[in-house]
Amino acid sequence: MKYFIKTTIFSCLFLIGFVCTAAAAAQNSLTVQVREAQLRSTPSFLGKIVAKPGYGERVELLEEQGAWKRVALRAGLQGWMHSSALTSRAIVPQAGTADVRTSATGGEIALAGKGFNEEVEKAYRKNHQAVDFTWVDRMEKFQVTPEEMQAFLREGDIVPREGGAR
Repeated sequence: MKYFIKTTIFSCLFLIGFVCTAAAAAQNSLTVQVREAQLRSTPSFLGKIVAKPGYGERVELLEEQGAWKRVALRAGLQGWMHSSALTSRAIVPQAGTADVRTSATGGEIALAGKGFNEEVEKAYRKNHQAVDFTWVDRMEKFQVTPEEMQAFLREGDIVPREGGAR
């Protein structure tokens, strides 16, 4: 009888330890919730991009610094990702299901732009025909690569408040 009680107690303790370990591991596991995230060398949007994990990829949380999380990819790479690209929910993409989305809808983009979408722009242009949008159109097409941004910061000896861009 004593053997049965000891075995039962030991089994319960082992099971509790296993569940606690699994729960702790789950808390440290996050999922990429955007089509293509950016793993950066520093906790800054100006940090060098070292990898681009995709939608549904699991990462391990190593450290938090404000809205930034230092994570490890399954491939062994480590770096910083903004919390807006991550979720604690497990995402399992399944081909052919209607609820799988990897991009924003037009409505979501309009909402993010506070309602200024293509239709609103057309109406604004129609009602303000005297306004010259040439330079606005040119600015919208202008792009700066991360490498160009890094060079600009280095040459100007600029260190962003969020963290180094070096």
